Amino acid sequence: MIKMIVFDMAGTTVNEHNIVYKTVQEAVNAAGFDFSLETVLAYAAGKEKLQAIKSVLGSAGVVDDDLAERIFADFTARLEKAYKTKTITEQPNATKLFHALKEKGIAVALNTGYNRETAEFLITRIGWQQGKDFDSLVTASDVKHGRPLPDMIRLAMQQMNIDSAAHVVKVGDSIIDVEEGKNAGCGITVGITTGAHTFEQLQSASPSCIINDLEELAAVVEKLNVK
Repeated sequence: MIKMIVFDMAGTTVNEHNIVYKTVQEAVNAAGFDFSLETVLAYAAGKEKLQAIKSVLGSAGVVDDDLAERIFADFTARLEKAYKTKTITEQPNATKLFHALKEKGIAVALNTGYNRETAEFLITRIGWQQGKDFDSLVTASDVKHGRPLPDMIRLAMQQMNIDSAAHVVKVGDSIIDVEEGKNAGCGITVGITTGAHTFEQLQSASPSCIINDLEELAAVVEKLNVK
């Protein structure tokens, strides 16, 4: 029986038009590089954002923690400005799905590679309320280890008093989301093509299934019927 579904935010339940990864690209390239958005998405998607920057730099053989910290500071300032001026909405059918799951007694958790301040800002912009629209929010700044390690999912399980990850579903738009769910032992891992990674990229992580819209998830959960 499924007791909780853990949803990633940007690209999965939040539609911010890849602002975060475009901003990573801008900040890294402002430091003298020339990374494409495709490269940034390939190496950064789903990760805590300082680690994301280090991963992008590492793809070019650059290992420099001081440089990464400087770029991260620039990224943070750029992202704050972008999020205050750009359009941010929920992904289609997100709230509808949340409410349908909660009516069935399935807890809805959000987790993210953002820090808590950024995540709460996005949630406020959309208008979601904890307790009404979702049950738990766990961010990268709430745990010691970010994705792909399972710390965020395990903290959400603790908050919802769920003992076994076999009763948990993880949904995300990046390979690292799928890896996080597998590392946590989730009964189902679901990739969704609305964000950072393509169907083929998600498929490489071997999720239980891949969907194209959140509306498809209810049928998927019922069909797989994890016990």
